[in-house]
Amino acid sequence: QVQLVESGGGLVQPGGSLRLSCAASLSIFSINYMGWYRQAPGKQRELVAGMTSGGSINYAESVKGRFTISRDNAKNTVYLQMNSLKPEDTAVYYCTATLAARIYEGQGTQVTVSS
Repeated sequence: QVQLVESGGGLVQPGGSLRLSCAASLSIFSINYMGWYRQAPGKQRELVAGMTSGGSINYAESVKGRFTISRDNAKNTVYLQMNSLKPEDTAVYYCTATLAARIYEGQGTQVTVSS
């Protein structure tokens, strides 16, 4: 079992940046896959970025070149650096962890991109 705590959301103007953090309750080396998903009102949840324990990374096409997923193994934390934010990036962002075929999810953090 793993607990995930997200932080870093907020209100930002278009073109701005935010960094989301996801702190895990155990070593992220033991987690097969960690991902960031988002869900906007009235829309389906979508994968934004993910990283395997081996370091392989994938991004949604809509965020490539703007978002970067990274990790700090010593802090058991995964980050999502979001640059050049657009109003369409507005959503609740969730951190997930896949461990022993189960998917765990954090409480979510709101990101609002608006002028």
